Amino acid sequence: MNLEHARRLLCELQVHIQQRLRDARRSHAKQFSRIAGITAADTIYQIDRLSESAIAEWFDRNWPASWPVRLVMEGIEDDEPLTFPRGTSPAHTDWVCILDPIDGTRGLMYDKRPAWILSALAPDKRVATHLGHIVVAAMTELPTSKQGSADQYSAVRGRGLRASRINLASGQKRALVSRLSTASHFDHGFASFARFFPAGLTWLADLEERFWAELHGKRGKVGAPIVFNDQYISTGGQLHEILAGHDRMVADVRPFAFKALRLDNALVCHPYDICTALLIEEAGGVIDDGLGRPLRCPLDTTAPVSWVAYANPILARKARPVLKKLLQDRPRTRHR
Repeated sequence: MNLEHARRLLCELQVHIQQRLRDARRSHAKQFSRIAGITAADTIYQIDRLSESAIAEWFDRNWPASWPVRLVMEGIEDDEPLTFPRGTSPAHTDWVCILDPIDGTRGLMYDKRPAWILSALAPDKRVATHLGHIVVAAMTELPTSKQGSADQYSAVRGRGLRASRINLASGQKRALVSRLSTASHFDHGFASFARFFPAGLTWLADLEERFWAELHGKRGKVGAPIVFNDQYISTGGQLHEILAGHDRMVADVRPFAFKALRLDNALVCHPYDICTALLIEEAGGVIDDGLGRPLRCPLDTTAPVSWVAYANPILARKARPVLKKLLQDRPRTRHR
């Protein structure tokens, strides 16, 4: 496989999905928020169904027959895998493509905040395939109705990040400079812990409060750090905030909370949500599993994933030991 060609293909696929959803919004916007189904991974809304049909259509027309690929995507059952060219046995695919057609459905279907299309490619090692095997990744913004442009990021492992801004009226792209924060501290910057839903909220808020207290020490009211928290309900959106230089750290450690509280793991990050972690690495940032280890989650649709992204190595070196200590000290990181 020519990896540069594969990168371009993923970008083209995402622009195709983006256009289909923009067209659908003009006539079906009121139907976007209807529940179309519930799976082991998440709730499926009508807006998700629209993007799924666009994906199959695009692969049929554009994916090279010499690169047999297996899709991993919410809504595709393991006993009925979707492969291209059509009819290819899952035992004979060379590549696996993991996708989240709309990451941030809840915000987009109410026209509240952009969502993101996420996709990545890895050599198909069957059940052994994990996030570390990904060699190509791309993500494209799904704009709200008032936007005139949308951003796109992509990368081939070892070749750096590419970023562009798409003019939605003309379709033209222009290069976009991505500058991650170079700050060496968190004061007066954005750094968030994901806690989107009521489940586990108190546990996560307690963890966050203790994290900042441990990191900065007892500085008193005058010297207390000011850190801004922004709950972007989209993993792709959170990664974008790091890539755009807006955020210095984002931590999504909900699986730790859910395990400690013995809650169901449905409302957590899954592999398709974090499949574009490669982009953070290629941009010069740092991303791990919350305990300082590389992300190695299987490329499936149900595994719970904890992840933490830092804008630069300096911030990672400061924050990692503190977060690791708190996450390993579960009895003290209690549910109040």
